[in-house]
Amino acid sequence: MPERTSSCLASRCAPFCRLLVWLLLIVIVAWIFLRLSSLGMDYEWQWNRAWRYLGRWTDAGFQAGPLLEGIYLTLGISALGLVFSAGLGLFFAILRLSPWPGCILLAKAYVCALRNTPLLLQLFFVYFLIAPLLDMGPFWSAVLALSAFEGAYAAELFRGALLSVPAGQWEAAISLGFGIRQTLILVILPQAARNALPAITSQAISLIKDTSLVSAIAVADITMRAQSIVAETFLAFEVWLMAGFIYLVITLFIALPGIWLEKSWKWK
Repeated sequence: MPERTSSCLASRCAPFCRLLVWLLLIVIVAWIFLRLSSLGMDYEWQWNRAWRYLGRWTDAGFQAGPLLEGIYLTLGISALGLVFSAGLGLFFAILRLSPWPGCILLAKAYVCALRNTPLLLQLFFVYFLIAPLLDMGPFWSAVLALSAFEGAYAAELFRGALLSVPAGQWEAAISLGFGIRQTLILVILPQAARNALPAITSQAISLIKDTSLVSAIAVADITMRAQSIVAETFLAFEVWLMAGFIYLVITLFIALPGIWLEKSWKWK
């Protein structure tokens, strides 16, 4: 009875706590701006010049600016990187859990090599060494490097999720006549996906933010377009704040559905 009372109290207080968190964030941001002003920061905000780099309305309708045009490349790299990294992660997670020493060693080498080296170096390695051999441009070089890098993290994520499923699930499925492949696909993977959902959401958000590094290999994403605008107009704070807001909106479209799914799939 006390547990049920505390649970009801927590559910009622949750909206109030979220409101307090947002108010606290607003207060912190306002304090930062006031603090910078009091320190004599001589910067003239020019939002009237900056907005057009997001987009503007013309007689023909809305025309996207350079920052919004960069979203297409960012979303394309993120979507392809997410699909390929998930495939690589699941593949190497299964290899790691296999009974064959050679497969286990290969999976360990892949994870160790890519997880313990910087993504920027991997981008340069793919772009300058691998891309000329495969005749790839900057876009596919970025997709390959991000997929391999995030796939190493996804491999350990999926391995932990698979190990979190009780061994009795394997035994029960096999005793009902399921083969190993059927058991993995129909019984184990759905439970592992539910267990790994929070980590998968975080990994997807991390991948989107990591795309900001692809500007180093001449991919005209949001970050590279922001750099070009700042170099041309010197509107540093305005442009980078808008770029940061765009990344925030994109990641929220991943985070919020992830939270909803997590609540929907929660164990009863």
